[in-house]
Parts: sequence; C-alpha cells; structure tokens
Amino acid sequence: MKLWEKNYDMNSEIERFTVGRDREMDLYLAKYDVLGSMAHITMLEKIGLIGSEELPVLLGELKKIYGMCERGEFVIEDDVEDVHSQVELLLTRRLGDMGKKIHSGRSRNDQVLVDLKLFTRHELMEIAQEVKRLFDELIEKSNEYKEVLMPGYTHLQVAMPSSFGLWFGAYAESLTDDMLFLQAAYKMTNRNPLGSAAGYGSSFPLDRGLTTELLGFDSMDYNVVYAQMGRGKMEQGVAFAMAAIGATLSKLAFDACLFNCQNFSFVKLPKECTTGSSIMPHKKNPDVFELIRAKMNKLQALPTEVTLIKNNLPMGYFRDLQIIKEVFLPAFGELKDCVQMTAYIINKMEVNEHILDNPIYDPIFSVEEVNRLAAEGMPFRDAYKKVGLDIEAGKFTPNKKIHHTHEGSIGNLCNGQIEQLMQRVLEGFAFERVTNAEKKLLGE
Repeated sequence: MKLWEKNYDMNSEIERFTVGRDREMDLYLAKYDVLGSMAHITMLEKIGLIGSEELPVLLGELKKIYGMCERGEFVIEDDVEDVHSQVELLLTRRLGDMGKKIHSGRSRNDQVLVDLKLFTRHELMEIAQEVKRLFDELIEKSNEYKEVLMPGYTHLQVAMPSSFGLWFGAYAESLTDDMLFLQAAYKMTNRNPLGSAAGYGSSFPLDRGLTTELLGFDSMDYNVVYAQMGRGKMEQGVAFAMAAIGATLSKLAFDACLFNCQNFSFVKLPKECTTGSSIMPHKKNPDVFELIRAKMNKLQALPTEVTLIKNNLPMGYFRDLQIIKEVFLPAFGELKDCVQMTAYIINKMEVNEHILDNPIYDPIFSVEEVNRLAAEGMPFRDAYKKVGLDIEAGKFTPNKKIHHTHEGSIGNLCNGQIEQLMQRVLEGFAFERVTNAEKKLLGE
C-alpha cells in the first residue's frame, strides 16, 4: 500500500532502492506517528472534516495501535511503504472508509516532520535525564574525594597540584554547558510543523494552534515554507548538541583509560567492568571506556554527516532527506548507552589516595613555594629563580599542605553553585508541559 499509488505498477527494483531502510527507520517513529494522527483528527473534527461520532471511534483504534507500538508488536508489512501507510492501513482494515479520512489536510511531508519532532524531543528528554544522573555521580565523587590531591598536567608534564575533587567536578560542570546546547536543541525541536502539508499549507481551514496545544509544543513553526525547510535543520542542531555531550564523554573516557594504566595508577576500575586477554592472564582492560571514546568520537561526526546531506538543497522537500534518518535516529540510543555506562563505572571507580607520596611528584609544589616567598615580600621573579635553582640542585623540599580558597580551586570547589546551575538549566526545558499533553491526548 502506498498513499500516493495510482493505476500503474512501479518497477520493483526502483521501489526497493527508493524505500531503502525507511521501513526499518520508521519503526522508531511509529508511536509518534500515532500521536500526531490523534491530534490531527481531533482538530479535523473541530473544523467539520470528521464527524463527532467518528472521532471517538478513530481515537480508540489509534490508541490500540499506540499500545502495539509500546509493546513492540507494531510492524510495517513488506508491501507497505512506510509507517504512515501502515497506520492508515490498520485503520481502514478495522474501520473501512472512516480510516481513510485521517489524511485530510496533511502531506507525508508534515506528517514525518511532526513524527521526527515528537521522537526527537522524547529522546532529548531521556538524554537530559541520563546526563543528570551522570552529573550527580560526578558531583558525589568530587565531594567524596575533595581532599585527595593528584598531579595536574600541562603538555603531559607534571605541572601543579590538582585534586580528584577538581577532576570529577570539572566533568560535572562541562555537562552543565552541554545541557545548555541540549536545551537550545530541545526548544528548536519543540515547535509544531503540522498543517504545513507539503510545505505550502492547505486550503482546508486547519486549526494549527489546536494541534500545537494538543501535542504540547511550545509554539508552531509559523511559516509553512519554513516548516519544511526545518527538515534537516532540526537534525543538524540536535546533532551538534549531542556531539557536545559526546566530546565531554570522550575526554573523560581518555582520562579514565590513562589514569587506570599501571604507569599512572591514579584510579582503579571495577574488575567486573574490565575484560581480559586471551594470552596475558594479568590483563584487566578498560574496554568499556575505550568503546565509549570511539563511539563518542564517531558521534561528533554526526553534525557533519547531516550537513553534507542537506547543505546543497534548495527550498522544498527532496528525497535526500530520507537518508538523514539512517544516521540520526539510531544515534540517540548509542549516546544514552554511553552515558549510562559512564555513570555506572564512575559510581564504582576507586581512587588512589596516596599518589603524591611518590617523590617524582615533588616538583609540582614548586609554584606553592614561589608564591609563599612572594607573599613574604620577595619579588616574584627572584622567588621563581630561587626555587628553580633549588630544584636543579636537588635542594627543594616541598610543603604538601595546600591551602587554596578562591572560587573553583582545590579548597573551594563551588560544587553547590555548579549543582544550582545544572538545576536552572533543567528547569528551563519545562518537560512537564509535554508529558501532561501526551497523557491527556492518550486519555491517561
């Protein structure tokens, strides 16, 4: 079944090529296609294109299809082109001609746009929740080990004293900035394209404000041409936000692999989260973090992939945009999986509390000594030279009692302020508006 089929048969090879992986990708969108249809027909009843006695019957059947999607029972049959056709086919099998009315005032163009937006905002909501869980683990570890010193590095040379409080807390604060990107992507996503049809509106007197309210969108994409131009643009913006989180996770994974190796021995990963060697019985490999690093580096290519598919297209819809789904839709699951794995291992990670007992790290306290002498009145350049000569002569004795008080330093982590920052960002999403709208539409 094709929504556009006429009185001729399509070449089977052309059909295979043009459908591509669409049936597979459309399974991600199935329940959101149903939600969009429920809102659309509720609006059609208001403007008189569906009878008042027909609406509850159609809504009832759509809720059943939604249940199939939730239980994993929804399939797109081999001779059915896409999710939109499958939903309409199920309705017409059960309700006859009544089921054919749901497409009035719609095109597959605005139908897939609303599906993608509903799917994406749901996935962004789940990603935000998973990022918050990782953030909480990092803050907890930062507070737990705030007194434990570790060497800080520049150029991979030991540089100055740092702490595990700073290390864990740095990644927590990085995630707050990533969440700002995610919030911007969410707000761009949470606008209603339904009613733009094929990109030029409809002669039916559609009530786009009603579908916007029913689906919990913050607003609509007002200009119908722009609504269609948003295909690919939304995915590009969201991909950049996901890539920002990916960059933070990749850097954290690299640190964890480095610090876990025997040459550093700063942290110890839980043995049940490592893998072994087929030949070396002593090995406990940090494969999880290595895979996170690779997956998140791959994710950072997603904005470029989307851009290269869409960047030379003029106004209007083109089939090129179908290919974006193949790289975009599966990326959410991979990101969530990596965030969850990172949070799990951070929770169980053990810290070496005696790293600086090793005298090879004594020089990192040189700046502390320079600053002490400068505070006592010696010119800074003279203090710098004196301490440098003492180190060269082997006469430097470090004072390992660190006392920093300025904001964000070893002695004043500002974790409370970082938590407040994250909370403000989370509140800015206003997820409850969407949750309440979807529950009301489903009659829950």
